[in-house]
Amino acid sequence: MKRIILLLLISTGLFIPGSKAQQIQEGLIQFSGVVVSSDSLHPISFASIIIKNTSRGTISDYYGFFSLVAKRNDTIEFSSVGFKKAWYIIPDTLKENRYSLIQMLTTDTILLKETFVYPWPTQEQFREAFIRLHIPDDDLERAKKNLARAEMKERMESMPADGSLNYKYSMQARQSQLYYVGQYQPNNLLNPIAWAKFIEAWKRGDFKRKKKQDE
Repeated sequence: MKRIILLLLISTGLFIPGSKAQQIQEGLIQFSGVVVSSDSLHPISFASIIIKNTSRGTISDYYGFFSLVAKRNDTIEFSSVGFKKAWYIIPDTLKENRYSLIQMLTTDTILLKETFVYPWPTQEQFREAFIRLHIPDDDLERAKKNLARAEMKERMESMPADGSLNYKYSMQARQSQLYYVGQYQPNNLLNPIAWAKFIEAWKRGDFKRKKKQDE
C-alpha cells in the first residue's frame, strides 16, 4: 500500500515541491487566436504561425483559428501568401497560462515582371520561322479557305448547341414522349411504305450522290 501511494505522489509531482515536472510547466502558456484580414475581417485560412528563431509553430485552420504552446516574451510571426508579415510579442507580465489574440494581416500587392512565352527555343529560330511563314495577301483566297466545305463541316460538328437549340430539342423529345403515352411507338423497320421509298432512293443513286458531296 505504501509503495502505491509513493508512486502516486511521484506521478502527480506532489512528493517533491520543486519537482522536474513543475519546472517544465513553468513559463509555458497556451497561445491561441484567430487570423483575419484587416480590410474585410474575413478569416485567413492556413496562415503560418511561427515562434521566431525556433522551428516550432502551427498553421491556422479553415476558419483562421490557431493554437500552440509558447513562452512569455516569445515573438510570434504571422505570414500568409498575399499578405504582409506581422509580429507579436507575448507579454511577460501574464499571470495566467492562457492567452488569446485576434491578429489582423494587411493585404500585400505583388507586381510580377512581364514574361514572354515563345514556341521556339531562341529568337533566331522564331525570326526564321516568321520569315518563312506564307500568308496570302488575297482576301478572296482567305475567304475561300474559311468557307471550304470540309472546314465548315468540321466547325459545324465541333460547335456546341446554344440554349435555344437545346430547349427546342428537349421540348421535341418531351412532346414525342407524351404523344405516345399508353401505346407503342411506330417502328419503320416493318413499314412497307418506308421500305419502298428506301429501295427507290437506292435505285436512283441518292446515297452515292450524298457520299460524293460529303467528300
